Amino acid sequence: MTQLTTTNRQGFAPATMGEAMEFSKMLAESSMVPRAYQGKPQDIMVCVQWGYELGLAPMQALQNIAVINGKPSVYGDAMMALVQASPVCEGIDEHIENEGTPNPVAVCIAKRKGRNPVIARFSVEDAKRAGLWGKQGPWQAYPKRMLQMRARGFALRDAFPDVLKGLITAEEAADFPEEAKPRERDVTPAKPANPLDAIVPPPSLPEPELEPEPLPEPIEIELIHVDSLNDSAESAEQVAELVVLGDWPLMVPGKEQPFSVHAS
Repeated sequence: MTQLTTTNRQGFAPATMGEAMEFSKMLAESSMVPRAYQGKPQDIMVCVQWGYELGLAPMQALQNIAVINGKPSVYGDAMMALVQASPVCEGIDEHIENEGTPNPVAVCIAKRKGRNPVIARFSVEDAKRAGLWGKQGPWQAYPKRMLQMRARGFALRDAFPDVLKGLITAEEAADFPEEAKPRERDVTPAKPANPLDAIVPPPSLPEPELEPEPLPEPIEIELIHVDSLNDSAESAEQVAELVVLGDWPLMVPGKEQPFSVHAS
């Protein structure tokens, strides 16, 4: 069995990947960890890694880091502890203004060394605009505390983003709407607006091959040289038609009257 290494008086801390996996499996089987991590060694391992980057011991990370509505977050008290433990923090001041009026305001002043203080305010009017005031749950049971947590989260995140590594308060994450699962894409083809469009056209038939038109029957043409003509060949009974092409006449049978054409 893998042995865990004792690094300080705060408890055990895994030093290798094998130790981290064994540590996560052991904690996942325990009822002493938050219910959200029971039976989930992978989530425990990620949480411990988050805590390592923030400066939290493994058990502190499991108690103070949560994934709410799909967003990693840290509880407001742990956020304050992380900031106050940082050497760049000069001090944090929190108070309530206009207490006893219809619009009390929670104020948080975050002082960082070498910089101007960051002041964040969150009032009842702000909570109403966000749809939080009177919301079932902590906003009904502890409204002043919720105003304080919202102002604290804004101020500390603006003044110490390097310390908080982008995490928001768990109180703020709980007010975000739960992320909806992506809907499956409907691949059913849409019905056509015109019912006739749904009729599948018949397959196109190949065009029939047209037989070429028969060529006209050739005309027999006899070439006769002019000098070879005699008196008897010029008679209408023997020569139907003479076409003179240059000094070569063309005789076309079947013509009643002879004629001649000279080519240019």
